[in-house]
Amino acid sequence: MQINRITSLLRQDKKLLLAYYMPEYPVPGATLPVLEALQDNGADIIELGIPFSDPVGDGPVIQDAAQTAIRNGVTLKNLLQLVGKARAGDGCKPITAPILLMGYCNPLIAYGGDCFLTDAKAAGVDGLLLPDLPPEEAADFLERARSIGLTVVFLISPVTPTERIELIDSLSTDFSYCLAVNATTGTAKLEGSAADAAVADYLERVRRHTRKKFVVGFGIRDRAKVERMWQLADGAVVGTALLQHLAGAANPAETAYLAGEFWRSLR
Repeated sequence: MQINRITSLLRQDKKLLLAYYMPEYPVPGATLPVLEALQDNGADIIELGIPFSDPVGDGPVIQDAAQTAIRNGVTLKNLLQLVGKARAGDGCKPITAPILLMGYCNPLIAYGGDCFLTDAKAAGVDGLLLPDLPPEEAADFLERARSIGLTVVFLISPVTPTERIELIDSLSTDFSYCLAVNATTGTAKLEGSAADAAVADYLERVRRHTRKKFVVGFGIRDRAKVERMWQLADGAVVGTALLQHLAGAANPAETAYLAGEFWRSLR
């Protein structure tokens, strides 16, 4: 079995910058050009959102983006087709960056769990992040995903007890995803010196109780925050701020231009 792109990347000694993008946002046809722009401008891993009508972990920007994606025709089947085209270079340069799908369990259950895992792997997906999949109930899913070479990522939050941090670290295939604050995506709670100190204390606690790498997301909006998270963790995730930068685009080409422009500003 070919080594997973995420597994290979995590073996490198580098700080990671992960992009979260909602497919076909804000206009139909934007996905492939945006993936190319993000890859060309240094996105180490690209998270693609699975549009869902009840995204409990997401703030207003990603909720609105999900609704836009649904209106623009994105289904889970369609999303896997887009990943397949991206890998093949059908409509863009071949996308070689690791692709992680981030979404909720309901669409996967509706698709058919085993069928989804097989189809995701065949399309070129490298891993899955499912915020509403409890680690304690994930044994069967984990076994099936790992058996075909898919990474599974679990979430850690500031209120996660030490024992559960250790459990999550043991279950996450390659790395864990830390919520910077106990809030939804796009939060402003990350602002201010008190918040900085609290995040530092929290991530130092995570570091003491994990063996694998971990990245940080939620509320990271600019280069200064990215660099701060690189000091405390192994990577930073930027999503809401990227989507906000793309919101006014009128066509796929403009969307891709804005994506590249914004991603360069983070580097």
